[in-house]
Amino acid sequence: MAEPRRVCVVGPGTRFLSGITYYTYSLIEALSDAGHQCSAVFIRNLVPVRLYPGRARVGSALTQLRLPPGVRHFDGVDWYWGRSLARAVAFLRRERPQVLVLQWWTGAVLHTYLALALVARLRGARVVVEFHEAQDVGEARLPFVSRYMDLLGRCLLGLTAAQLVHSEFDRGLVKDRYGVNESVALVPHAGYDYLPSRPPRRDAPAGVINLLYFGVIRPFKGVEDLIEALDLLGPDRSRFWLTLIGETWEGWDLPNRLIAASPHGDCITFVNRYVTDDEAAGYFAGADIVVLPYHRSSSSGPLQIAMASGLPLVVTRVGGLIEATGHYPGAVLADPRDPASLAKGILQAAELVGGRFEGVSTWADTARGYTELFDTLSSDAVSR
Repeated sequence: MAEPRRVCVVGPGTRFLSGITYYTYSLIEALSDAGHQCSAVFIRNLVPVRLYPGRARVGSALTQLRLPPGVRHFDGVDWYWGRSLARAVAFLRRERPQVLVLQWWTGAVLHTYLALALVARLRGARVVVEFHEAQDVGEARLPFVSRYMDLLGRCLLGLTAAQLVHSEFDRGLVKDRYGVNESVALVPHAGYDYLPSRPPRRDAPAGVINLLYFGVIRPFKGVEDLIEALDLLGPDRSRFWLTLIGETWEGWDLPNRLIAASPHGDCITFVNRYVTDDEAAGYFAGADIVVLPYHRSSSSGPLQIAMASGLPLVVTRVGGLIEATGHYPGAVLADPRDPASLAKGILQAAELVGGRFEGVSTWADTARGYTELFDTLSSDAVSR
């Protein structure tokens, strides 16, 4: 019997908690369940705390995420390196991974990923980059950061054996942005099922449909469109309650101002912070419809939680979300930046309330896709 393949996954730890943290932990568990010998290197201090939009909650105990038993890990590498990078390199030397998997969602990790990829290559490992964003939308607006990503991003990809994305949309972005000519593997994002079972948390009265927006509040998230859509529901307005759960980034306080001025403000619950896993579980348990009015998106953690929960949802026709919902019968698609289309979608989704839907990709599917990619890389190495 062949020995398990040694795989080291690199991604964010829990100190700077984000959706990619949950993905990283879920991926490690899925690969471990599939028989791979997994280890992990975490990014501990993503950036200097004063520069992070969610600086007030850095290091807070917000999650119960745990690695599977037997998964060795190093937590972790700091943005400014110091001795942390040397310790990470020593960890890689001890673990001797055959494959190094880098979770990419922000340019803040690029210098560290480049160093780890170089070490892994020198020790004979194959390097895989999994893209969650071609580039963060906030970073893309900064000319220096964009040029930095173009230069070092191409250097990093030059060290990789393969790249992985979640949609055809992202495959096109990665190829166009970084000039990758070889095939980019596609493994759909799996539904998130990490939330614990908790009683519903909702302020909506019995018989009133509770609309849930969950996630960071940023300019491209479109939360202001959802608030404006409430005014367009006409005589049906009294059937709905809106629950907004999320932390404001980039000073985007337009949703706050619209809520304060709304004639329906007494039917809106606004929890303006990053909530714990227990709280998130309660809010999803109390939701009737999840609404995600994004202006752009490659993938979405809240979308995957909603689908794994079987909930009806309204999501805009943007980026990779069209593909992500393609086999999910509980999804209603609306036009981005269009409150009227969003209101129409909410009324359509209201007819689905009470149903539970299937059609989301599973983590077993993800592990299978990864294993096929690893097998291909191994075959390519043998044939050379």
